[in-house]
Amino acid sequence: MLSLQSETDGRWIGQVKASLDQVLIDHAHCEHKAAATAMSLMGAYIDNQDLCAEMTRIVEEELEHFHMVIKLLGSRGIPFVKQQAGHYGKELNGLVRGGEPNKAIDRLLVAGLIEARSCERFSLLAKHIDDTELAEFYNSLFESEARHHTTYVRLAKQFAADEVVRDRLAELSAAESEIISRGNPLPRMHS
Repeated sequence: MLSLQSETDGRWIGQVKASLDQVLIDHAHCEHKAAATAMSLMGAYIDNQDLCAEMTRIVEEELEHFHMVIKLLGSRGIPFVKQQAGHYGKELNGLVRGGEPNKAIDRLLVAGLIEARSCERFSLLAKHIDDTELAEFYNSLFESEARHHTTYVRLAKQFAADEVVRDRLAELSAAESEIISRGNPLPRMHS
């Protein structure tokens, strides 16, 4: 699904059900980080007008999602607080190669894989959470996460041939699968 080489196992659903408040707080942080990533990519490749236009759209959507999650937290009386980050994003970003165009390709593909995993996790939340409001909320976010994944992969193909990007995406996806399979004791969107 969306370039992922593994599916989330039941461990994560159990973790979410036991600590839903913590996962919701993490979700807000994830939306903020996604907007920051898009802004960073825009700054790094400011001369690429297509990339900048797409990053602008993604920033706007991610910030809209951030505010939606913050509003949801507020309506449930859950304070939005800082959290210790999990290892997932740090490890994935640690795979980014130096030197252009490899750096651009990897940054875009890593962002795309994070969006793909979020998309998969939102779908699972919509199916498995016994909370109609949350299920509808996560179902509503599924499409934009899938679109962001596709956009990041398409933009990576501006920096190298399709085959080169596909091969690197497969490598990074295999690494993502290994990282996510280890899990995390912290209840997080990507634990």
